[in-house]
Amino acid sequence: MNKLSKIMEELGQHFEPGARFARWYPLYEAFDSFLFGSNTTTKRAPHVRDGIDLKRIMTTVLIALLPCTLMALWNTGYQANLAIATLGLPAPEGWRGAIMAGIGCDPASTFSNMVHGALYFLPIYIVTMVVGSVVEGLFNIIRGHEFSEAFLVTGLLYTLILPPTIPLWQVATGIAFGLTFAKEVFGGVGRNFMNPALASRAFIYFAYPAQISGDAVWTAVDGVTSATPLGAAAAAAPGTPASAMGIDWLQIFIGNIPGSMGETSAIACFLGAVILLVTRVASWRIIVSMLIGGIVAATLLSYHSAPANALYSLPPHYHLVMGSFAFGMVFMATDPVSAAHTHTGQWLYGGLCGVLCILIRVANPAYPEGTMLAIILGNVFAPLFDYFVLQANIKRRRLRHG
Repeated sequence: MNKLSKIMEELGQHFEPGARFARWYPLYEAFDSFLFGSNTTTKRAPHVRDGIDLKRIMTTVLIALLPCTLMALWNTGYQANLAIATLGLPAPEGWRGAIMAGIGCDPASTFSNMVHGALYFLPIYIVTMVVGSVVEGLFNIIRGHEFSEAFLVTGLLYTLILPPTIPLWQVATGIAFGLTFAKEVFGGVGRNFMNPALASRAFIYFAYPAQISGDAVWTAVDGVTSATPLGAAAAAAPGTPASAMGIDWLQIFIGNIPGSMGETSAIACFLGAVILLVTRVASWRIIVSMLIGGIVAATLLSYHSAPANALYSLPPHYHLVMGSFAFGMVFMATDPVSAAHTHTGQWLYGGLCGVLCILIRVANPAYPEGTMLAIILGNVFAPLFDYFVLQANIKRRRLRHG
C-alpha cells in the first residue's frame, strides 16, 4: 500500500492547479480518496479531538444500512423461490434461471435465497452507481468540485426502495433525474433541498406508475401477483380485522413479506437506527417526533365514524411497521441536509412527516404508501420551520437585552 500511495502522490502532481490534467482533478481525487484517507495533519495546537468528517459519516450510514441490505437480498430471493415452489417450476426464465438451475430454488435454503435475491438486487445497484457516478462526475468536472461519498449512500438508499422487477432503464432515468434536479442544480453536495433518493423514486412513480405499483411488481417471478400488507389493507372492506386480511404483525416486523427490496423489515431498520443514534449521526428528535406523529395520526383516524377502508381501523403499532414507515423514519427523514437543523424545527419536521405519512396512507387508498410523499413535503417545510425558530429566538434575545 505504501508503494501504491507513492504512485498516487506522483500522479497527483499532474492534476494540481495549472498542471496538464487539472480539469480532471475531481476524478483523480475520487479514486485517491476511495483508496486512502487524508494525509494532511495539524502540526501545532489547537488540535481537533475528533476526526469526524463527511467520509466517516457516510461510512457509518452505510454500515447502518447493512441489515436492510442483507434482508433485501434474502427476502427478494425468498419471495421468488417461494413463488417458484408454489408454481412447481424448476427455475425462473432467462439468465437468472441458468444460474439458479445449478443452485436450486429452495425457499428453505438461505444460500439459495441470498443468491437469487442478489441476481435482482445487484443489476439495479450497479446501474444506479454507474449512471449516478456519470451524472455527478460531469457536474463535478464542470464545477471543479471534489467527489463526495454521499452518493454511495444515495445510491444504496435508492436501490433499497425499489421493487425487484423494475426495468433497468427506468432505474437509470430515475437516478439521473433525482441527482440532477434535486441536488446538482442547487449546487451539489450539502445543498439539496430534498432527499435525492426519494426524488428519484417519486419521479419513477409518477412517470411510470405501471412498473412501480400494483400487485405484480413485488415478487420477482413473471406472472405472479402478490399484494403487500398495505395493498391488502387498502383494498379490504372497512372494519376488517388484520387477521382476516392475512396480515400478521410479527411477520411484518421481521420482513418476510412482499414489498420494496429493503423496506420490508422493521427490525432491520431499527437495528440501523441503533447504529445511527449511538454514533449521533442521526437526530433522535426527528425519529422520536415522527414516531409520535404517526401514532397520534393513526389513533385519531381510528375513531373516524365512516371509514372508507380497513386502514382506518388498524392499530397504530401496525402502521409503524407496515410499508416504508420505519425505513423512511430512520434513513430518509434524518438526512442531515434536507431535514430541519434547529432542535425545535426537528420536532416539528419529524411530527409533520409522521402525521402526513399516516394521513396520506389512510385517507387516499389509491396511494396507500405515504412515506415518500410525506418526507418530501417535510423537506419542503424544513427550512420554514428553521426560519421561524430562528426568528423567534432573535425576537426573545432582543426583548431580553433591549
